[in-house]
Amino acid sequence: MNDGNPSGYRYLLMPDSFKGTMSAMEVCDIMKRAILQRGPDAQVVAVPVADGGEGTVDCFLYAFGGERKTVTATGPYGEKKEAFYGIMGDTAVVEMAAAAGFSTEDSGKRDPSSATTFGVGELIRAAVEGGARKIILGLGGSCTNDGGAGMAAALGTVFYDESGQPFVPTGGTLKQVKRIDIRETKKLLSNISIEVMCDIDNPLYGPQGAAYVFAPQKGADEKMVRMLDDNLRAFAVALERETGQDVSKLPGGGAAGGMGAGAYALLGAKLSQGIDVILDMMRFEELARGCKAIFTGEGRFDSQSLGGKVVVGIGRRARRAGIPVIVVAGRVAEDLPGLADVGISSVYQTAARPYRSRNEMLEKCRKDLFDTMIRALDCEGL
Repeated sequence: MNDGNPSGYRYLLMPDSFKGTMSAMEVCDIMKRAILQRGPDAQVVAVPVADGGEGTVDCFLYAFGGERKTVTATGPYGEKKEAFYGIMGDTAVVEMAAAAGFSTEDSGKRDPSSATTFGVGELIRAAVEGGARKIILGLGGSCTNDGGAGMAAALGTVFYDESGQPFVPTGGTLKQVKRIDIRETKKLLSNISIEVMCDIDNPLYGPQGAAYVFAPQKGADEKMVRMLDDNLRAFAVALERETGQDVSKLPGGGAAGGMGAGAYALLGAKLSQGIDVILDMMRFEELARGCKAIFTGEGRFDSQSLGGKVVVGIGRRARRAGIPVIVVAGRVAEDLPGLADVGISSVYQTAARPYRSRNEMLEKCRKDLFDTMIRALDCEGL
């Protein structure tokens, strides 16, 4: 953890990124600077929040220390690329976007029917062979729709078609899976714990499933969406028949093009809310003991924030511990009800008015955040 002076008041910082302007790590740094200006002897613990997408590894390394490991892996369209994972003791953090997300190298390609998660499996294998005993897998930012089949293939799972030929399925060929052999994957991952950061509840298929909700953002037209959804349905049948795991209604099974379901059925992974993974890893109740306040925040705080996972997850755990949670956000919606019910004590807006342009926002947002933190500390008597 990033601790300040051990004497004085103790503060816990757990902001999300202010999307488009400041990373969660940068927000932590500004919040911490404001607190230490007010009280140089304060103890500040900074834990930037990541949702499993791009930046997850960096957030974990910032908060918990560790090392970034670089690996040559297979990209979503079969190209070799430089990818990475984070290692903290015997725990590895893998963000799938590092190997199966959109990148500048393949920016012209948007075809979820042919994209693969094979490289994600290569990252997991590298971490396991490097000594990791626990894998935290962040789902988010994917350009794939292969149900995690590519990932499993890189970890030793063999998929066979109707003629008995092995192949690596993609979103466009999942329907061809007739037999699955997971023995090598089980052997590789024996005694390995895998926890998936999954902040959506979408099922694998259907109107709210991976294809219909997310594939259009990845380049699928209506015809391809229907085909991808049909293939995911067929894959669910194959998974239940071959592994005994029913993923048809699994909450979060549709995350990252169905990787939630694939990780659950083929790797034996546990699907968890991202904020719960972070809170458990940091031993929240123990760390928060004696804290004067917890600061969190994001670019916009509105009813969706209250219906989401991060702020509510922090608020509820903090409320049980009797610690006030203060939200500092770029913009705050009016008349938000029930804040106290989810453990939120106060909310502060950094921008006095909407910025006139993106350039103005980029120019002023950091100073506005710092000034608002000073104001919040004064108003709260901290």
